[in-house]
Amino acid sequence: MQILWLVLGMASLLYFVILVSIGMDFSIIWLCGAAVFFGLVFLGHYHKTHPGAHFFPTWCKAILGGVLAVGLFVFLLVEVFIFTGMFQHGEKNLDYVIVLGAQVKGEVPSKALTLRLDAAAEYLKENPESKAILSGGRGPGEDITEAEAMRRYLTVAGIEENRLILEDKSTSTEENLKYSAQLIGSKEDKVGIVTNNFHVFRAMQLGKKQGYTNLSGIAAASDPRFQIHYLVREFFALVKEKLVGNI
Repeated sequence: MQILWLVLGMASLLYFVILVSIGMDFSIIWLCGAAVFFGLVFLGHYHKTHPGAHFFPTWCKAILGGVLAVGLFVFLLVEVFIFTGMFQHGEKNLDYVIVLGAQVKGEVPSKALTLRLDAAAEYLKENPESKAILSGGRGPGEDITEAEAMRRYLTVAGIEENRLILEDKSTSTEENLKYSAQLIGSKEDKVGIVTNNFHVFRAMQLGKKQGYTNLSGIAAASDPRFQIHYLVREFFALVKEKLVGNI
């Protein structure tokens, strides 16, 4: 078992280094994971070299084991919910699709945003009566708003500009949906949310909390190299949204 913990610790540490090198947010969770696995290696070695010794009192180990078991159960349960959103393709002929913004590098959409835009373009071509709300303000390192970057990309992709509505104030998923609702006019309209697959469930829950009554998800692809990171990060994002009352 110690070999397994050691391998997982080294893998987590390597993954952390890779994520930090490309500027991925929330990378610290993998450093914490590596620390936990290396800690388990240390405890295993301690018990081998000190037979009969107890690093923790029995009652402490029982509480710790219970907490870990409950934590693992909650984590897996939430991940199941996340997976339910990863394969949604939206209803046909929606009134609006809200394309959630993501990082723009200068004036160029990031990989995550490009994948969302490709999914949006495909849907809009298949459903010519639907309109799109391009939702995203301007963040650090962005020379234009995410909404404007999306407009440029979709017009080049062949989507008529009169079908594109820009929402250029939002800086979070919650604000994406809040400000987009003001442009839609009625939360009873049939609305789809276009975002990367791991993000669909959270976006849907935020929308329902805000009063959207006829929502569907449209799952875009995500970079498979970082899928594990996205899924783990999304768990903590959902917990945070729940704690602050957004879902």
